[in-house]
Amino acid sequence: MNETLPPMISDEPPPETPRGVMARLRAYFLTGLIVAGPIAITFYLTWWFVTWVDGIVRPFVPLVYRPETYLPFGLPGSGLVVAVVGLTLLGFLTANLIGRTLVDLGEALLGRMPVVRAIYRGLKQVFETLFSGKGSSFRRVGLVEFPSPGMWSIVLISQPPSVEVASSLPGEDEFISVFLPCAPNPTTGFFFYVPKSKIIDVDMSAEDAATLIMSAGVVQPGGDAQKKVNALAEMANAARVATAPQSPTAAKVE
Repeated sequence: MNETLPPMISDEPPPETPRGVMARLRAYFLTGLIVAGPIAITFYLTWWFVTWVDGIVRPFVPLVYRPETYLPFGLPGSGLVVAVVGLTLLGFLTANLIGRTLVDLGEALLGRMPVVRAIYRGLKQVFETLFSGKGSSFRRVGLVEFPSPGMWSIVLISQPPSVEVASSLPGEDEFISVFLPCAPNPTTGFFFYVPKSKIIDVDMSAEDAATLIMSAGVVQPGGDAQKKVNALAEMANAARVATAPQSPTAAKVE
């Protein structure tokens, strides 16, 4: 009668498998990507904006006042500094009576051009609303039932409709205009009027809403930096535990 002998138990830990090494390297790589990715993209976008402004402003700066005339290399950001100083000076001149008179004359001239008039007035209203700091457009976040019943979308609440538009909307409800950004590019989306009673206000800033939309729900609002650091530490610790050699256990003999 054959007897089944228990397997021999070795005191030495099993060698680390290549799969464990790859899992640890993958965890380290993802951790480094999470840390370096946002920094690299931020620097890239900042550099792109600075060089874009420099390319627009530099042709209007005389050659005598350009830094590259006296330096063996170009100085990035010089055009941006000139643009900021020029816009500040323009705002200072516009605040007085003479500057205001010149601006009124220029607007009156543009107001007589059929096509340019509509473009200028629309852009002026948009800039005044966004940068005046007095309006409430796009500072409130809400939820609307879109694109079908039971499905809710994040919207940025804008202004009530004008008298002409409000008189043409059906029903007796009070309407309000909203902008529904698309993921992952929040600069595109849908603009529509919705009854005010159909909007659910959300205690969330517009910046958090933009982050939520750009990440397609991956980054939820409310998390602080410490939670993100703890999550990275937990991921690295889990990878270390998963790849660590386990202590041998005695095999059970049936």
